[in-house]
Amino acid sequence: MAMAEAYEPSKVVNLHQRLEPGHPRGGELLQAVRDMATRRLQQLLGQMFEHVDDALFDLAEKAENNAAQMHYFDGMREVRRRRLAIERSYLSQVTRMLGPMPVAPRATTAPSASGELSLVADDELEESLAVTSMASKNEARLAQELHALNQRLGVICGGIKLDESNSPLAPAALAEAFRQAMGELEADVRVKLLIYKLFDRYVMAGLDALYPEINAELMRAGVLPQFRQGARHAAPEHAAAGAASAVAAGGQDAGAAEDVLETLSQLFNARRGRAPTAPPPAAAAPAPSVHELLGALSVLQSQLADHASPVPASTGAQQSAADAAALKSLLMSQLGALRGARPSAMAGMDEDTIDLVGMLFEFILADDTLPPTMQALLARLQIPYLKAALLDRRLFAQRQHPARRLLDMLAELAKGWSPEADRDHRVFDRVKSVVERLLHDFDDDLGLFERLCGELAAFQETLRRRAELAEQRVAEATHGRERLELARRRAAREILDRIGGRALPPLVHGVLARAWANYLVLTLLRQGEDSLEFSEALRFVDEFIASTLPVRDAESRQTLRQLMPRIERSLRRGLASVAFQESDIERLLAQLTGYYRERLGEAPAQAASSMEGPLPIPDSIQPIVEQEAPALQAEREAATAPPPEIPQLEQVYALKPGTWLEFCPTGAPAERAKLSWISPMSGRYLFVNRRGLKVADYAPHELAAALAAGSARVLPAEPLFDRALDAIVDRLSQPPGTPAA
Repeated sequence: MAMAEAYEPSKVVNLHQRLEPGHPRGGELLQAVRDMATRRLQQLLGQMFEHVDDALFDLAEKAENNAAQMHYFDGMREVRRRRLAIERSYLSQVTRMLGPMPVAPRATTAPSASGELSLVADDELEESLAVTSMASKNEARLAQELHALNQRLGVICGGIKLDESNSPLAPAALAEAFRQAMGELEADVRVKLLIYKLFDRYVMAGLDALYPEINAELMRAGVLPQFRQGARHAAPEHAAAGAASAVAAGGQDAGAAEDVLETLSQLFNARRGRAPTAPPPAAAAPAPSVHELLGALSVLQSQLADHASPVPASTGAQQSAADAAALKSLLMSQLGALRGARPSAMAGMDEDTIDLVGMLFEFILADDTLPPTMQALLARLQIPYLKAALLDRRLFAQRQHPARRLLDMLAELAKGWSPEADRDHRVFDRVKSVVERLLHDFDDDLGLFERLCGELAAFQETLRRRAELAEQRVAEATHGRERLELARRRAAREILDRIGGRALPPLVHGVLARAWANYLVLTLLRQGEDSLEFSEALRFVDEFIASTLPVRDAESRQTLRQLMPRIERSLRRGLASVAFQESDIERLLAQLTGYYRERLGEAPAQAASSMEGPLPIPDSIQPIVEQEAPALQAEREAATAPPPEIPQLEQVYALKPGTWLEFCPTGAPAERAKLSWISPMSGRYLFVNRRGLKVADYAPHELAAALAAGSARVLPAEPLFDRALDAIVDRLSQPPGTPAA
C-alpha cells in the first residue's frame, strides 16, 4: 500500500494519542511505514554491496602477506555468492520487526543492563563491537528524528512505548538485524568488519533521509502533527554496555581509547563502591599528574633494571596481585619523595590504568599457556607497560598498538619454548634481551616498542625458516616410512589372502613370503598399485600357487607345462631386482624344475626332496609376511570391533597444523610441540618442537585418549592480550567481593 493512500483527505485523522490494537487504520499506516522502510533500505543495501568488491580489493593489495590477501579474495567470492541471501534475510527481518506489534531483534551478545558481560568468541566480540559502535554513534546523531518517529509508531501501534532500546527502526535494531543476516556469510572476520563499516557508511547514513521521510508522511496522515521533536540521549547504561563490549573485544578504533578507559573506570568504580565523580576533600593534596607518575615509575624501573627490585619476585597470580598492591604503595611513596609530601590519592583514571596493567600481569602469571620461566621473565615488564599505558591510553583499545603487538609476539615465542627445544638458549636470550632493553632504555619514547617489534619479527622469521627446513625433512622421512610400512602391509595381505588355508611346499612358501613379498613392496613403491608391473607381480603369485595344485589328468599336466616358462621368466626378472645373485637364481630354478618334473612324472620321486633344501636368500631380504601378519590380524580385529567412544576425537579432527600442544607423559618432563603435518596416508599427527625436530606422532584415537587422560592439552591460539582483556572484563563484571577465578 502506498503512503499516498494513507493520508487521502477522507482518511486523515488527527491521531494525538493512540489507535486501539487491531484497528484497521493502524494496520494501514504500519504497512505504509513498512513499505517505505524496506524500499529505502533495499536501495541503500544495494549501494553498499556495489562498493564491497572495490574495498576488499584495496585491502587485498595492501595485505601484509599472501594468506591475508587470500582471505580478502575468498571474501569477495563469498560475498558475491551470498549477497542475495543476505539481502533477503535482512529485509525479511525488517519486515518482521515492523509487524502488527513492532519488536526490535534481540542482541545475542549485548551486555545486560546490570553491567554483566557475556564473553563469547573473539570474532563474535569483534562483530558486537562493530554493531554497538555504529548503533551508539547513529542514535546520538539522529536522536531528535528517532524520538519523534518512535512516538508516532507508538500511536499507530496501540500506544506502546517505544524508545532506542525496542524501536524496530532504531539504529541498534537495524544494525543487529544486519548482523543476524550476516550469518549467511562464511568469511574471515576481517572481511565482515569491512562490510560492517560499509553498512555504517551507506545504510546507517541513509537513515538521515528515511526518518524525516516517514515522520513527514505520518504527520500528513494526521499522526501527532503538532508533536515537537526533542533530543533524547541514550541511556547511560546502554552507552556503558556498548563501550564495555569494546573493552571485551579489545577495540580497533583509535578513537575508542577514551571510551574503553571510561567504561573500565565505571567497572572499577562499581567494584570499589566509589562515586565516579566524587571530588577530593578540599584539604587533600592534589592528585599527581601523569608527568609525576612517569617520573616516579622511572625511578622504580631503574631499580628493577639494576636487579634491585623493590617488589618481591612473583611466584604466581596471587603473589602478583600482592605485588601490584605493593607497587602502588611504593609508587605513592616515591611520589611523596619527589614532591615532598605523599599524595592522599591518585586521579581516578590514572589509578584505574595502574590497576588494569596490574591485572594484565596477574593474568600473565596465572596463564599456564606460558612456561613458568617465561612467565617470570615477562612479569618484569609491568612497569614499562604501565608507563606505556599512561603515555598512550590507546594501548587497551587498539590491537595494532606496538606495545600490545610486542607483548603478543613475546608470548607467542614463549609458548613453544622449552629447555629441550632451546639448548642453545637462542630464544630465551632473545626474549630476555627485549625485556632488558625495555627496562633500561624505555623512558617516554613509544617508538621503542615499534622498533623492538621489527627486530623480533625478523628473529621469528629466521627461526621459522630454519624450523621449516627441519620440519620438511621430518615430514618427508615420516612419509617415506609410512609408504614403506603400508607397502609391506599391502604385499603381505595380497600374499596371505591368496594362500588362504593352503599348505604350500616350503620352497614355494619361502619364495612368496620373503623374496616375492620384497619384490611386491619394491614395485608398489616404484610403480604404484595401479601399474601394469604390480598387476603382473600379483598374477605371478596366483600362478605360482596354482603350480602346486594336484596333477591328476592330461589337462592339469598341460596347464602346469604352460605355467612353468612364465614362472621361470617372472622369477628371473623379479628376484634379480631384489638383490638375488645369478647363481642363487639358477639354484632355485633348478629346485623348482625338479619339483615340477617329479609332479609331471618325468623324474624320480626323490627329486622332490630338493624342495626341502635350504633356500639361498640374501640377508637383505626381509621376512615380510611373517613380520606383518600380526599387524594384519590386529587390523582385521579392529575392523570388526566397534570404534572406541572418545569425546575428544572431535577435538582432534578439528586441529589444524600450527596448533601447539603440551604433552605431559607420566614420569617425564612436559614437552611443548606444534602440530606440523597430518599424514594423508595413515592420518597420523606429527608434532615437532620449535626447532622443527620430531617430538611425537599419534594416530587420531591415540591423541584423543591422551587429551582425555590429561597427558596432553591444546594450548590457546588466541593472542595473550586478547585473552587477558577477556579475563579482566569478566572479573570486573562480577559483583563486588567475588573472588578472582
